[in-house]
Amino acid sequence: MISSGRKTPSVVASCDTLTFPIAVRFLFIFALPIVLAAQVTFSDVTAQAGIRFSHNAGKAGKKWLPETMGSGCAFFDFDNDGWLDIFLVNSRSWTPARPSLPALYRNNRNGTFSDVTAGSGLDVSAYGMGVAVGDFDNDGRDDLYVTYLEGDRLFHNQTAAGTAKPVFRDITKAAGIANAAFGTSAAWLDYDRDGRLDLFVANYVQWSAKADLWCSLDGSTKSYCTPESYKGSPSKLYRNLGGLKFQDVSQAAGIADPSSKSLGVAVVDYNNDSYPDLFVANDTQPNKLYRNLRNGTFKEEGLAAGVAFGEDGVARGAMGVDAADYDRSGRQHLAVGNFSNQMLGLYHNEGNGLFVDEAPRSAIGRASLLSLAFGVFFFDYDLDGWLDLFAANGHIEEEIGRVQPKVAFRQPPHLFRNLSKGRFEEVTSKVGALQRPVVARGAAYGDFDNDGDLDLLVATNHGPAYLYRNDNLTKNRWLRVKLQGTRSNRNGLGAVVKVRSASGVQTQVLRSGSSYCSSSELVLTFGLGQDARIDQIDVEWPSGQRTTRSNEAPNRLITLSE
Repeated sequence: MISSGRKTPSVVASCDTLTFPIAVRFLFIFALPIVLAAQVTFSDVTAQAGIRFSHNAGKAGKKWLPETMGSGCAFFDFDNDGWLDIFLVNSRSWTPARPSLPALYRNNRNGTFSDVTAGSGLDVSAYGMGVAVGDFDNDGRDDLYVTYLEGDRLFHNQTAAGTAKPVFRDITKAAGIANAAFGTSAAWLDYDRDGRLDLFVANYVQWSAKADLWCSLDGSTKSYCTPESYKGSPSKLYRNLGGLKFQDVSQAAGIADPSSKSLGVAVVDYNNDSYPDLFVANDTQPNKLYRNLRNGTFKEEGLAAGVAFGEDGVARGAMGVDAADYDRSGRQHLAVGNFSNQMLGLYHNEGNGLFVDEAPRSAIGRASLLSLAFGVFFFDYDLDGWLDLFAANGHIEEEIGRVQPKVAFRQPPHLFRNLSKGRFEEVTSKVGALQRPVVARGAAYGDFDNDGDLDLLVATNHGPAYLYRNDNLTKNRWLRVKLQGTRSNRNGLGAVVKVRSASGVQTQVLRSGSSYCSSSELVLTFGLGQDARIDQIDVEWPSGQRTTRSNEAPNRLITLSE
């Protein structure tokens, strides 16, 4: 069976030889020169930073579906010292012989990190997938929600102020959360704008070791099954009731679609009504776009909006996703990582309820056609004021080269530099260590060394994590904005920040989730190019309140309180 350009292994002991159809088209590429690309280098500083972590997918020859998924990662400041720490999700072996732990690394403020996992409360050996960061109880400390096959866990951050010893308490059961499904990505959001963060959890398929199916690429040896072999699993929405309690409102809110096979979620206010909507990336099922009806419920509009399927009308194998205003139109657009032979999706928000996939007409489509993209996000890596696009790639099947010689198991990422006016060009080969082929899954960005530019964290499947330091020699200026809500949620998630300078107006929305199973820092970074001043900063908080600052100097972090 062929679906979305992906070869579905047979569920019986023999199968006919299948081919992978590739939609070949002539792509229009803008070949403008890259002036700044060579002035930005990403250096692999994993070893010198003291990060020694390897993800354990439990691979022992059984070819069980979860072994192809995971592993998530996060940049967040668990001890509120102003320096980003790192959390790496781990899975485990299928037998208890080899316990595996996640890793919490504290930033030593000198380019190195210390492993502080032991005794933190996060030292749980379970089959982990993803992580979401958010201060759900508004106490000023960011909490963690981690998705596991055995059942997700909510870790309440109780780290004492002024100390570096992490303290996290598992309050999952007491909080009323019970998601014992194949959870993947998750996101915090205040969908009802009551000042408390709610939680969306993307669930994948109905899989168990006992119900594992035998699949094959060649009819004789077992391979990993694709999701078509399994039934979908409805995602979850938990409403924050306050007092460390949550209520499962998935059915009532209208997001519990049992046919979905969800891997990514982006919080996106696509119609600019100040209420957060949800885009959910599904693997071999139609993507979902849930419009917030502002009464506690959502309406699914993916098909009508043009984001449910690929251009051929077939559901793709969608993984990670992000939303951002990459063209300064004032509207949030979508990037979606898809399976190999399907290319990345770059859905441009037309402002009338419709999206148009621009990837086939840009350099993004041609460059990503053979890649399998998991972690995907927009960020301004060169600080020129235009949001660039990063995709972490890696296949699920070690032997894919036997049946598709042009598709590799280990793949380099994609870094697309935004040339403005909707044009992108790939610069991966021009920025140093990013060229290394890996089996990437989760990815996140954050300024771990506090120098103003955005660094990268990439997690791989059954392999090491990588920390890439951004060495930016462009001398472009920047502004970093940290939000502190009062009437709104403490993180300020959902706030719209506009920065006006000589080169124009940039708009960013602070959001949790996006990428794949990962969480980037909750600070907004605006590249200013050569602009010498910031004329005005406007913040529209989820509460409706507004904050304005004028005539600000660049190259610094400012904290704006509601």
